[in-house]
Amino acid sequence: MSNQPSDILLKILARKKVEIADRKKKVAASQLTLTLASAPIPRGFIQSMRDKNEQGLSAVIAEIKKASPSQGVIRENFNPAEIALSYANAGAACLSVLTDVDFFQGHDDYLIAARNACSLPVIRKDFIIDEYQIVEARTLGADCVLLIVAALDDQTLKHLHQVAIDLGMDVLVEVHDQQELDRAMKLGLSLIGINNRNLRTFETSLSTTIDLLDQIPDDCIVVTESGIHTNADVRLMRDNNVNAFLVGEAFMRAEEPGDALRSLFFHV
Repeated sequence: MSNQPSDILLKILARKKVEIADRKKKVAASQLTLTLASAPIPRGFIQSMRDKNEQGLSAVIAEIKKASPSQGVIRENFNPAEIALSYANAGAACLSVLTDVDFFQGHDDYLIAARNACSLPVIRKDFIIDEYQIVEARTLGADCVLLIVAALDDQTLKHLHQVAIDLGMDVLVEVHDQQELDRAMKLGLSLIGINNRNLRTFETSLSTTIDLLDQIPDDCIVVTESGIHTNADVRLMRDNNVNAFLVGEAFMRAEEPGDALRSLFFHV
């Protein structure tokens, strides 16, 4: 059980505070809020996932990620628009785009390019600790934001969740263990992500998702994250009524990401 964020997460969060302060100097919060009126209408992230599940299909949140702290550069040939279109054509429900610059070599422009390339809803995948980032996400066109329970205290988690909802976005709240799940479920969520990667050891175990399932109401969509690599992994989850997946690395390493998505989830 984790009472404190891992060392790598603490390092990322410390850097994020500096980054946010820099961004606020460039564009004041009041100025940023004025641009909300011209933001594109949210596309309905959760609804897109429900639509897939109602068709009896896996709802795949396909990730666009160039690099990670543990793996370094994952994909050299990195064109967010092409990747997004490839995913859309392969049957993804939604897109996830990394916007963290320092640790994942992401960029806000990647989210804009990916969303403009197709009609899928997009989640801004970043380390969100400040209301400013949520307003920023909406101005970029994000349809959903990620809130990582390990990175936030209860009060901040509740506040940021409400800010996103008020802006018309969906929220994916991510947990890693029972303690974090208990904190998250106080929000009355309709979407929760369970990350199978241990933030301390970086080892993954699919039993992390399965062990927490009986704590989650049936009307809450459970997204299993990390460690989904084979058709057997997908079957294991679906046999346990987990029908939503966030997958990135497995697709990013493939020559054609959409083909990798199709073969993992939709080949009979």
